[in-house]
Amino acid sequence: MPPVFRFAPSPNGLLHLGHAYSALLNLDRARETGGRLLLRIEDIDATRCRPEYEAAIDEDLTWLGIAWETPVRRQSEHLSDYRAALEKLSALGLVYPAFESRAGIALLVAAREADGPWPRDPDGAPLYPGDAKWLPLGERDRLIASGAPYALRLDMAAACRRVAGLGWNELGEGPDGQRGAVPARPEAWGDVILARKETPTSYHLSVVVDDALQDVSEVVRGQDLFHATSVHRLLQVLLDLPEPAYRHHRLICDEMGRKLSKSGRSTGLRELRVAGANPAGIRRLVGLG
Repeated sequence: MPPVFRFAPSPNGLLHLGHAYSALLNLDRARETGGRLLLRIEDIDATRCRPEYEAAIDEDLTWLGIAWETPVRRQSEHLSDYRAALEKLSALGLVYPAFESRAGIALLVAAREADGPWPRDPDGAPLYPGDAKWLPLGERDRLIASGAPYALRLDMAAACRRVAGLGWNELGEGPDGQRGAVPARPEAWGDVILARKETPTSYHLSVVVDDALQDVSEVVRGQDLFHATSVHRLLQVLLDLPEPAYRHHRLICDEMGRKLSKSGRSTGLRELRVAGANPAGIRRLVGLG
């Protein structure tokens, strides 16, 4: 089978140079290997994702000369796939509801830090500090029946006890130059969210399910997701999903050395196009020649 690559943006804003770099790398890898290129629309965030942004993604990628197979997979159309994966993890006893709000979690972290620094995940967010994991089943059921909002979290300690020798093959380069066989450390993320009351999935869960269902064989994406691969590899093993190779690439940063955001007008593809840029010029701007 030919290798399969995917570019998977979220339609919550306009594409910028960083997106162009990642999309073009996927295109180049597909051409080099005689592989297939897929476009996936990661639109599970119903409050921020909009049809006009998806239309703009299509327009910008087409202008860049990028073609992809159809039909396009939209995550919002496949919630049952993620629900099934979540049910499998629940059947293993690895999922529990946590009822604290974001504000409540911030208060818990502040209380914990009275005794010293509270651990943070690789992205800098504090690990979940609550004790919902130990709530009696009856109390969980009562809170859910009352309509209380909740997040479904992975019992990371229990999950890690099921898996040994976890790692992945890094074809690109991690933030600190990691290549080749990379050991996974999912415990660094704590009890990550797998779904919420109103949405039966999260990025971590949906990305591994999608990659498996779409037969993605090489994941080409930015270094900002390098450490999250530890969680993805754990979920792949727990769900008996195939392991793709990973190729993390450098990030395109602004003049201050910060990762680009969708609000950065000076690096937005639409603004650059209006200013007279052409696809070859975009390739040069991102260092692809």
